[in-house]
Amino acid sequence: MESSPDTIPKPRFSSYFNRSVTFNSPPAAVEEEVATKPLYNLYTSPALQRSASIYTSPFGSMVSAGNSLKGKVRKLCSIFESPKQLPTPPPPSSKPSKLLEFAPKSIQSPVADAPFRLPGTEDRVVIYHTSLRGIRKTFQDCHSTRMIFRGFRVSVDERDISMDVAYRKELQRVLGESHVSLPQVFIKGKYIGGADVIRQLLEAGELVRLLKGLPLGPSKPCANCNDMRFAPCANCNGSRKVFDEQRKRCTECNENGLVRCPLCCS
Repeated sequence: MESSPDTIPKPRFSSYFNRSVTFNSPPAAVEEEVATKPLYNLYTSPALQRSASIYTSPFGSMVSAGNSLKGKVRKLCSIFESPKQLPTPPPPSSKPSKLLEFAPKSIQSPVADAPFRLPGTEDRVVIYHTSLRGIRKTFQDCHSTRMIFRGFRVSVDERDISMDVAYRKELQRVLGESHVSLPQVFIKGKYIGGADVIRQLLEAGELVRLLKGLPLGPSKPCANCNDMRFAPCANCNGSRKVFDEQRKRCTECNENGLVRCPLCCS
């Protein structure tokens, strides 16, 4: 028999909210097991149990490696943080130190016992040099020596033996030798030495004392010779020949037709 829609019982509205919860009680054996087993059983598993200071977990090797690395770092830190000890001085020895070998030594002034004299030059510095560039070292030594004395602005008599052979003969006669190296320096008429001696005296501070009392030189180059100390002969115009009824050799100039500058070398 089919029921009509009017005869189907409708649920009440309050039945949707009238819910009841039913708990089934567990068996007695399960209750005893839950009561005896602690809740933190997860943390007491043998996989995470602690043996000494290292966990017996799969990460145990990494922990031990980290501890060994920290130990090495601490050891290195202790080395660098340890107080530094001052080095003990070496025992005194009779041999001089290597540093003392390169220390500048006091240079004895060569003026006191100068064996050679150049008379008539007590008021100036005389430098025998050459202006030829045939030998590079000789030219450089001559040039550097001239620049040293020009820096002091004292009266300097530069005698170029390449411009006048009489200067070479004069130097050989004073020093008593036929082979003489250049440059050679005389201060206040007393023989000093070559380029090496002048350089050492300059570094030791002795050259200033030797030049003390000398008159100052001119501040500008000579207007006639431009500090070349020579000029063409006015008698023969540098030809070294004169005509007086017959050709003669000029007696006023040297072998190069030059004479000493009358302005700066008088």
